[in-house]
Amino acid sequence: MKISKDQIAESNQKEQNNHRVQFEFLEDQLSRKNVHVAELIQKLADFQVAIPSWALGAGGTRFGRFSYYGEPSNLTQKIEDVGIIHMLTRTAGAISLHIPWDVPEDYTAVKELARSLDLKFDAVNSNTFQDQKGSRESYKFGSLSNVSQAVREQAIAHNKEVIGIGEKLGSKSLTVWLADGSSFPGQNNFQTALHHTENSLKEIYKSLPIDWKMFIEYKPYEPNFYSTVIQDWGTSFMLANACGEKAYSLVDLGHHLPNTNIEQIVSTLMWKGKLGGFHFNDSKFGDDDLTVGSIKPYALFLIFNELVYGMENNPQNPDLAWMIDASHNIKDPIEDLIQSLEAIQEAYAKALLVDQVALKLAQQENDVTQCQEILQGAYRTDVRSLIQMARVQKGGAIHPLKAYRELAIRKKLIEERGKHTIATGL
Repeated sequence: MKISKDQIAESNQKEQNNHRVQFEFLEDQLSRKNVHVAELIQKLADFQVAIPSWALGAGGTRFGRFSYYGEPSNLTQKIEDVGIIHMLTRTAGAISLHIPWDVPEDYTAVKELARSLDLKFDAVNSNTFQDQKGSRESYKFGSLSNVSQAVREQAIAHNKEVIGIGEKLGSKSLTVWLADGSSFPGQNNFQTALHHTENSLKEIYKSLPIDWKMFIEYKPYEPNFYSTVIQDWGTSFMLANACGEKAYSLVDLGHHLPNTNIEQIVSTLMWKGKLGGFHFNDSKFGDDDLTVGSIKPYALFLIFNELVYGMENNPQNPDLAWMIDASHNIKDPIEDLIQSLEAIQEAYAKALLVDQVALKLAQQENDVTQCQEILQGAYRTDVRSLIQMARVQKGGAIHPLKAYRELAIRKKLIEERGKHTIATGL
């Protein structure tokens, strides 16, 4: 199903007066501070976040999975769901496929559907963290790091296949995340596992098209709980350097131990020109993959402050690939993604309001109190009307979640697909 422009316009008509009052008030306040509001709105309008293909179905835990009904049962329906989110928010202009969960059967039809919904294909993601039907070798004891050359070659071949699929879709990057590691001391030789991983990544890297990037993700634990081969940003950074200039680290907010200073990691990688991708989620205890901004919104703002600084001051770092990577195991997936997009835009907008010149001066004078005041002053600003204006100017809904519910989209999806469809992936 699709949402029409008339439906969006009708929804906005009900909210127009309140939105205008709130926006004009904030515009006046920001203009008094010499903030170029039009430029800020344009940056918000241009900011696009990819939706992973697996995120349109119900998430799960190790203990169970509860459907929200009306799940997309094939790639076409997943793209249509991303189209719904993008039509409402005008921020979800890309979809990221996970292979082999979502291999297109008809590339021409899939590309045409995406084009009709104003979507592009972002990074393609390889899957070697579980065995696939018909696979000759098993990844039970690792993939790219496995002691078996046959297993490593199978995993390398899969990644090369993923690159080929991405080329047909117009994607320009490959994301590699490994579950490889060990659950018990002595199970693996750390150096051997890392050596195999580096050599495997180099083989994959050789197959990258000239204009592609490879993103190397990291994670400190899970599914292995004693060691993970690519356990932190330093290991990812080292492997990216070993592969070459088209290889970069990818930061996933949930892939850190509690209280890790993620904003410092972001800053360091951008300074070195090696931050390539970013996965958004939130957490309380570990890799919970909760709705973005639902637990630690101020931490998200601080991360965005470093991202904004890096985007403006680190030309050696490439344009970043943004994606949501969250598990909405008890929420409507589309509603959860809309909430996440809103939180991302809020953090970005607030970071754009930070007076970097004043902050630099306060830092040089060691005025710690003023540094805090500058950051928290930007964070406390209610920027929602700015985000709404950016959406409206691109044809989106003033209140996407409210419009989604008023249009009874989930009910219509259930009527169209039924209650018992199950999305491929998680």
